[in-house]
Order: sequence, then C-alpha cells, then structure tokens
Amino acid sequence: MQDSALMLTAARRLEFENLTFAPLRQEQVRVRTLYSGISAGTELSQYRGSSPFMNRLWDIENRMFRDSDMPSWTFPVRNLGYEEVGEVVELGTAVTRVRRGDRVFGTWGHRTGHVMTEIEAADRLVPDGADPRMGIFSHIGAVALNGVHDARIRMGDLVVVFGLGVPGQIVLQAARASGATVIGVDPVASRRAMAEQLGADRTLDPAAHSVADIVKGETGGRGADICIEVSGAAPALAEAMRTVAYASRVVAMGFFQGDARGLFLGDEFHHNRIELISSQISGVAPEGSHRWSKLRLWQTAVRLQHEGRLNLLPLITDTVPFTEAPALFARLDAGDPAILQSVLSFGDEP
Repeated sequence: MQDSALMLTAARRLEFENLTFAPLRQEQVRVRTLYSGISAGTELSQYRGSSPFMNRLWDIENRMFRDSDMPSWTFPVRNLGYEEVGEVVELGTAVTRVRRGDRVFGTWGHRTGHVMTEIEAADRLVPDGADPRMGIFSHIGAVALNGVHDARIRMGDLVVVFGLGVPGQIVLQAARASGATVIGVDPVASRRAMAEQLGADRTLDPAAHSVADIVKGETGGRGADICIEVSGAAPALAEAMRTVAYASRVVAMGFFQGDARGLFLGDEFHHNRIELISSQISGVAPEGSHRWSKLRLWQTAVRLQHEGRLNLLPLITDTVPFTEAPALFARLDAGDPAILQSVLSFGDEP
C-alpha cells in the first residue's frame, strides 16, 4: 500500500500526498499509524487560514509576531495533526529497547507511517494491554495538565471551567482529581451531559444564566477560587473574570482568534485585581521546569488514563477512515456540536 499524508493546499482544501520512506538507519524504528486525533482548535485555525502563523511572521528571537509579506507558514501546510498512535513494524539493526508490535504515541501528523529513533519510541510506549487510542490524548492531555498546573489548585478549591470541548473536559477531570469542586460551563447540552457523566460536580448553561451571579450568589459574594477558560471565546473569558474571587486567578487556555471583542479590561479585571495567566504547551511554568517537561506531561497524560484517573476514551464521538478526512474537517469547520474528539483510523488493527 502506498504511504500517504494529508496536506492543506489552500484554506479549506485538503489533499493526499504520497510518501516515500528511506531505509531505516540502525537506531531507527518504523511505525504504522493506527489512529490520529484531530484538534478542533489549532488544526481548524490552520484549515481556515486564521492561524497567526499563516498571516504574520513569528520572530523567534524576540518571541513576537510581526507584519510581513512572508508569514511563518505558507501553503501547502504539511504539519496538520499532533495526536497520533501507531505500531512498531520494523526495527533498525541496533535497536534493543523496542519490539515489533509495541504501540507508541507521538506527534507525526495525519499520515500512514512514521520513522523515529529508538530513544523517542522507548519514551513514548503505550502501556501493555492499554487501548491504543489512549495515545491520541498524549498531547491534548498534556495541554490540559499544563493548564491545571498553571492554575495552582488547592484541595477544596471551587474551580469553574469555561468550555467543555475536549481540552475543557480533560481540564475538568484533572481539576477534580486534584481535589477541587468543579463546575463546567458550556452552551451545548450534550457537552454538559458528558462532563456530568465524567465527573463534573455540576454544569451551567451560560446562555440561560449569569454564571458569575450564580457562583457569587452561592459563595456569599466571594466567587470561584479559580476559573479556567478553555473555549477561546472572549465573552467566556470576560465572564470568567466576573466569576472569580477578588485577587484570584483566571487561566486562559483558549486559542483566541482575531480581536478579543467583548473583553472589557477596565471592569472586573481592573477593579478586582484579577491575575490572568496564559497557558499553552510550548513550555511549562518556569518554577516547575526543573521537574516537568513536555515529554513528562505527554507520558503522564497516557499513564493517568491507564491508571483510571482520567477517563478520556468516552470523549471520542467520531471515528472515520483516513480517506474520509476532508469530509470530517468540513463537519468540524461547520461547527457540528455533536463532535467532541474526532479520530482518523488507518485500517484494521493487526
């Protein structure tokens, strides 16, 4: 079978590209992809052409976006996909720590196969006997864990999570496992139901109620100890800042696109001395960087599933063959509320 990969040739236009792999070096292994998860945030910003990397230049040295006629990413985009799991099917002659048949997780894009070093594979093994689909949550699970670490949750805290897509659902479970009472907020009824099924203490519909009024009314005017915004919607971030207690923390995890309309920084943010923290996976908080790395976060996201402390497989609502990827992206782009985690499958498991 011809190896292939999904690439974006223009905004909202996906095509398949044939791949050719060189012979393995002695320290490498070849992986056949089993499943690849789709991120409805980062990947859709690429699919739509709205990612800042596709419209501006990321100045690496100064860590700033700059206006430029040459943005950082141009079409065709070949880096779609960062939630993959596969099976080792071939070993280099010097490989001893990995076996054929081992399942490994990683980030190699929506493609039928991948080559990695033995060290990389050994660090990314799916536990024996585990459902291999746990591996697709390694990266998005790490994003969620990073956000929970940035929240600095204390046992007994009241935490409100705004946005119950996949990362929000994981954040909710991880915050509750950290000892918090957790309220989930989302306008989509099926997402609220999923959160309640998977451990939310309760959920609220922001279209029906003022979340801030409810939480402050139930806490004697104090408010939530921590709010975590995971939707990337400016009104949700504004409501999070209204909901949190005086001089308390709001963690902004959502990938905001364009202008943040509806965000009034002269209101509660200013008058209540709100601490606003940006959290995403390009790095961990400096105070924890001597102990935590992206690799450890990835490994932990898989291990916590295997130990039963995170229950993420129910978040998979749609699994389609790799060949049907363009139609699935179109559904995600249209905003189908029934989809949580969507997955591409690459044939029957051996």
